Amino acid sequence: MKNDPELTPMNISLPKNERDYLEAKVAGGGYRSVSEYIEELVRNDRRRQAHEELRKKLLEGIESGPATEMTAEDWQSLRDEVVKRYRSRTN
Repeated sequence: MKNDPELTPMNISLPKNERDYLEAKVAGGGYRSVSEYIEELVRNDRRRQAHEELRKKLLEGIESGPATEMTAEDWQSLRDEVVKRYRSRTN
C-alpha cells in the first residue's frame, strides 16, 4: 500500500474465481497490485455515472420544449443569482 494518509485499508471477500481473475489481471502486467486495479474500476464507474447523469440532464433539456430567446431580464436575473450564491459562500 502506498504511504498516502488518505488511503484506508478495506477487506473484501470474493469467490475464488473472482479472486483468480483479479490476480491474473495483475500478473498480466497491466497493474502493480489488485488494489490499483480496483481503484481503476471505481474511477471508471464514477466517470460512467457522471456521464450518465449528464446524458439524463441533456435529454431532460431537449425534452423540456422549444428553446426561447434569453431576454435582458433573464440575463440580469441569472447574474443576480450568481452574485447571491457567491456571497453566500464567502460569508
